[in-house]
Amino acid sequence: MKREERTVIILEELKKLYPDANCQLEYQGMPHRLVVATILSAQTTDAAVNRATPALWKKYPTTRDLALGERYQVEELLKTIGLFRNKTGFIIKAAAFLEENGLPDTIAELVKIPGVGRKTANVIMGEIFKQPSVTVDTHVKRLSVRLGLSKNTTPEKIERDLRKIIPPDEQTMFCHRMITHGRQVCHARKPLCSVCTLREICPASMKKGSP
Repeated sequence: MKREERTVIILEELKKLYPDANCQLEYQGMPHRLVVATILSAQTTDAAVNRATPALWKKYPTTRDLALGERYQVEELLKTIGLFRNKTGFIIKAAAFLEENGLPDTIAELVKIPGVGRKTANVIMGEIFKQPSVTVDTHVKRLSVRLGLSKNTTPEKIERDLRKIIPPDEQTMFCHRMITHGRQVCHARKPLCSVCTLREICPASMKKGSP
């Protein structure tokens, strides 16, 4: 089966499985909060971020408040999150950037924000600006390779591959659905191939001894 044919099947099946998939980070519709939450989500679950951020928003409701925050006080609020010390530095600097410059509306400009890489930039483009976005997190990276959508292993190259085969108006939701499927079925260590409705077209599932 050609990759293009497999892609069509995957798109349709994921639509059936997860029609309402969406961003799991809670940001109350405030763009700067999404920036901060996405920076905090690196190598940490969205659930862990959502547990920590209400206290952060309460103490620092605006970008100005956070930009002027005492580092040790911010760290105290985020100590349950992985790499919280490094992330504290990033979100304080990011808040200062946003306070001074506002929120850019292109990936090229978004990645100039401290702590923001292409993954975060794509999240913002899709969620805030409603533009086609390909967010390659650990789930999308893993599933793209397993499902034969990309032979690459770096997020930027996988993003490039996915942009070629996923229609622009499908890209944002496709990534949400891939992330959901990765969380619920196609786990990193023990994927549930026996219950996966994509197993018959999944190269990884079809290989003997492969996950």
